[in-house]
Amino acid sequence: MNAPATWIEPPRRPLDPPPAVHAQSHGGGQFALLRQRRFAPFFWTQFLGAANDNLFKFAFTVLVTYQLQVQWLPAELAGLVIGALFILPFLLFSATSGQLADKLERRQMMIWLKRAEMGIMAIAAWGFFVQNIPVLLACIFLMGLQSTVFGPVKFAYLPQHLSERELTGGNGVVEMGTFVAILLGNLAGGLIIAVPEIGAHHVGFTCVGLAILGRVASHHIPASPAMDPGLSINWNPFTETWRNLQLARQTPVVFRSVLGISWMWFFGAVFLSLFPAFAKDVLHGDEQVASLLLVVFSIGIGTGSLLCEVLSRRHVEIGLVPLGAIGMTVFSVDLYFATRGLPPASGLGLGAFMADAAHWRVLADLALLSLFAGLYSVPMYALIQMRSQPTHRARIIAANNILNALFMIASAVIAGALLQAGFTIPQMFLFVGLANAVVAFYIFMLVPEYLLRFVAWVASRFVYRFQVSGDAHIPTRGAAILACNHVSYVDAVLLMAASPRPIRFLMDHRIFQVPVLGWLFKLAKAIPIAPQKEDPAAYEAAFSAAAAVLREGDLLGIFPEGGITRDGTLQPFKGGIAKILVRANAEGLHVPVIPMALNHLWGSYFSRIERAQGEPTAMVKPFRRGLFNRVGLNVGAPVMAEDATPDGLRERVAGLMR
Repeated sequence: MNAPATWIEPPRRPLDPPPAVHAQSHGGGQFALLRQRRFAPFFWTQFLGAANDNLFKFAFTVLVTYQLQVQWLPAELAGLVIGALFILPFLLFSATSGQLADKLERRQMMIWLKRAEMGIMAIAAWGFFVQNIPVLLACIFLMGLQSTVFGPVKFAYLPQHLSERELTGGNGVVEMGTFVAILLGNLAGGLIIAVPEIGAHHVGFTCVGLAILGRVASHHIPASPAMDPGLSINWNPFTETWRNLQLARQTPVVFRSVLGISWMWFFGAVFLSLFPAFAKDVLHGDEQVASLLLVVFSIGIGTGSLLCEVLSRRHVEIGLVPLGAIGMTVFSVDLYFATRGLPPASGLGLGAFMADAAHWRVLADLALLSLFAGLYSVPMYALIQMRSQPTHRARIIAANNILNALFMIASAVIAGALLQAGFTIPQMFLFVGLANAVVAFYIFMLVPEYLLRFVAWVASRFVYRFQVSGDAHIPTRGAAILACNHVSYVDAVLLMAASPRPIRFLMDHRIFQVPVLGWLFKLAKAIPIAPQKEDPAAYEAAFSAAAAVLREGDLLGIFPEGGITRDGTLQPFKGGIAKILVRANAEGLHVPVIPMALNHLWGSYFSRIERAQGEPTAMVKPFRRGLFNRVGLNVGAPVMAEDATPDGLRERVAGLMR
């Protein structure tokens, strides 16, 4: 695949250094990254750290819950205290961590963090040997601090080394690996600590061993230059957190994604915290059933994370976020109904639990709601990484970590209050599922891009069989003009589906009168244009708005024919595109033009193939070509502004039509 041509973009947007993308980076799917040095050492560093954290935490929880009697730490509070100590550093030090990740070289930061982990785990091993609870609690806090510093480094590292086409897949693999590591860490911690007499010793040895393996993996991580080495550290976590949130708010879609991710952690924390009681009091199962719920939930999250790349065609596709939100609500609500008809029982073992068909619906709901949670979260993480300015990307991620912690704490408080008020656990799941629908609707109305991308995603996969060729020519950053033939009323929707970034369209004002589509184009902030003779003021206002889009460094989509073709042939290009380019050149913007051609769309329901009283019209005969019509988009190489003329662009678009 040819690389996109280079151009000069507005200087106000600092860029990452070019990612070290090898020739094979776009082939083999997301798992091919695990064979490449730019990703594999980082993945295993992250995986081993997450496994070590959870092995240590769970083994320690079992130790003080079942094996030791500690008067000042009651068994029923041990899990809460350990969890609170681990999450406390996220509240206190995330703001500072984000600054360090932007200021310092990230490979060296990860190496030093793994060295710190080795030291902490050596102390923890001694604590396990002598069963010194205060020392182990201190180590829990220190491991939380180490994870706090590692978080911004982790998410800021990926866009430095992965291209836009790899970012969703890379995040999916990391999220999958994290939940697998959490699951394996919990299972291993419970099994090892249960070994009579020497279990605590073995936990200590295992934690040190995992820390050493993580340090070895970190040594092979490639260099990752600092994005803002001149940054002056603000050590006040409160003012810095507020400043980071303000940085995120500069890009509304980034800020809403931060809030959306935090809500996902609220949603997940409710389920995870209620699993033991749900297994015991509702499903009437034993500890093995509670562990099964955790396994199913983790596998669901991991599966959803991996599916993101397949469903997004290897782009950052935030259209999956509404799909994820819908699934989270549907299966949370169904989980409530699935528990209403369960037969009475008590103390079911794993075999007896699985033998009852009624329990399979519960497990299916749990697996599917967690799968959709993976579809919901991964595109948001990728979008934050792609849309945040590199100089303060890590600080925005740090602010997100603080909000995640606050939302998780809020979930515990609210869940506790509702349970005290008389809510049952199934009713809690119903409440959270319905609340998810309200929160998702609110976010999607604030930032319509999510909804628009969802509509485009559905149209390009379930209405048409949409295939894109040459999409590497669509720039992932910087201003550009997309010039395409105009075949139907849904051309703009299909271009949205093909582009990794939002497109502001310059469109005939009459298309805004089409039901539903007009509303969607208004949400997309499309720019209406009327003929100069019909409305001179609106004509000039449209070109001023188009110039503003390019000044902002965004994509401008135009249909130079000036209207939808009436006979399926390519019409002459009008002079509007030349006027846009003249104005851009006058402002010093060297904007490329990307020629595009939609193919096989003529003759579909949305094209003007039917005739009513002699005039060609559209949307008369539904399913006139059946479902899943094959439609293509060919994207040509960029043409620099000085070489772009209406006739020349028309020839290029005509050459792309087949």
